[in-house]
Amino acid sequence: MDLLAEARSLFTYTQSFRRDFHRHPEIGFEETRTAGIVAGELKELGLDVKTGVGKTGVVGLLKGTKDKPVLLLRFDMDALPIVEETDAEYASRNHGKMHACGHDSHTAVGLTLAKILSAHLEELPGVVKFVFQPAEEGQGGAAAMIKDGVLRDPVPDYAMAMHVWNEKPVGWFGISDGPVMAGADIFNFKIVGKGGHGAVPHLAVDPVLASAQIITALQGIISRNVAPLESAVVSVTHVEGGNAFNIIPPYVNAEGTIRTFTPQVHERVVKRFKETVEGVAQAMGCKAEINIKEITFPVINDKKLSVLIESLARTMLTGAVVETSFRTMGSEDMSFLMQDIPGCFVFIGSANQEKGFTYGHHHPKFDIDEACLPEAIALLAQGSIDILNQTV
Repeated sequence: MDLLAEARSLFTYTQSFRRDFHRHPEIGFEETRTAGIVAGELKELGLDVKTGVGKTGVVGLLKGTKDKPVLLLRFDMDALPIVEETDAEYASRNHGKMHACGHDSHTAVGLTLAKILSAHLEELPGVVKFVFQPAEEGQGGAAAMIKDGVLRDPVPDYAMAMHVWNEKPVGWFGISDGPVMAGADIFNFKIVGKGGHGAVPHLAVDPVLASAQIITALQGIISRNVAPLESAVVSVTHVEGGNAFNIIPPYVNAEGTIRTFTPQVHERVVKRFKETVEGVAQAMGCKAEINIKEITFPVINDKKLSVLIESLARTMLTGAVVETSFRTMGSEDMSFLMQDIPGCFVFIGSANQEKGFTYGHHHPKFDIDEACLPEAIALLAQGSIDILNQTV
């Protein structure tokens, strides 16, 4: 059984789906066309299919020779509200929407994987649960699917997912154990002062000055409250206040993100964040209103699964560069699906400098070298078979 040869023989199949999805991007919870194509293809392959899971999600069950164990494979489908600036023949036809993160590729990989594994049912002593998820890009698609029962009937024993990664070239694989993606919070705070004329600032209480002091002070949290060998990020990304050159506004709004890998660091950073915003605001004569919302947990890979997939990458894929210490401050709501289930999240290098595929995720010129897809499919296919065939 040569799964890499099978994946390569199906390249046109994979590419045609990927490019079709790229031409017709749909943002979170609007993936009706994509979901319809996915459901139709899974039914053609003989899977038991359920639609409308988490609004626009699709679940397909591929039943092997036994009912257990159950492996969940997750593929996200949503695009981003970005105007595409590539010159690709398959560029977006939905103006203002673009697959700028690679989810079109993930969906195509999932369909090809279902096609390959459905031809190897005798190799599957268990069930593969294909999960095509909507709204991964910060809109709560995983949570919506969980609410609709994606982790029941049957209950998964293991989970896997993948992400094309344009920070690394084709042939590179990031397969690490432990935390690999950060948990993400979004925050906003409002600094309330007293508005007035810019010519007589002593008669006002300036929330702009207070906000500037706060933003600067927040950067000290990482350098002075997080151990040097640990990691965290506090980024203020949007500040808004006032609408005239000669008016001190009554308030300033700011928002941004916090990223951490462990509950202990998360608790410490959030505590110091609140203390800093409130303390500096008070010292400057202002009041602070703070809201922090946790949107994802860290993605934490199971060691035994990671070692298994890493070993497969090294033996199956000639010339593969496998990095076992890779982590990113990016976040993923696959963390919800892996929270109580041993899982492995695999990064697949997809950049190619010679072909111009070098733009990062969420960039309007983002595109990938599709040569990475057969290797990703083969790795996940063999990984699925091996996971179901042994006690990991």
